Amino acid sequence: MSRVVPYLLYEDVGAALEWLSRAFGFRERLRFEDDGGAITHAEMEVEGGEIMLGHPGPDYRSPKRLGQTTQLVHVQVDDVDAHFETAKQAGAEIVSQPEDQAYGDRRYDVKDPEGHLWSFAQRVRDVSPQDWGATQA
Repeated sequence: MSRVVPYLLYEDVGAALEWLSRAFGFRERLRFEDDGGAITHAEMEVEGGEIMLGHPGPDYRSPKRLGQTTQLVHVQVDDVDAHFETAKQAGAEIVSQPEDQAYGDRRYDVKDPEGHLWSFAQRVRDVSPQDWGATQA
């Protein structure tokens, strides 16, 4: 069985673990620290999915420090509107409000404190390839 698991690099992994838990409902599953107490690797889970986090070392620039978006992590959730409210209350930078999409999802986008772009969505209707073509005409 193959799975895709995003591995995100954070300058402050500990702060990211706390924030992702509070804002997005992720649950910490695993944490490794070096002798100095810095978190070098961590794993979190959410609604059947998982992400990995690590500290990248001195050559890395977070999207916030770089001033550019470097990726988009998309997560399917059960109740996107409730999820949005939780993320907003936790101080997520709102990029787009929840909105129904032509491909059948209701979706919103936010940035975390280090500038990683996240998309959260809920499937609200099924769309066939024929339906998609009709919306593009």
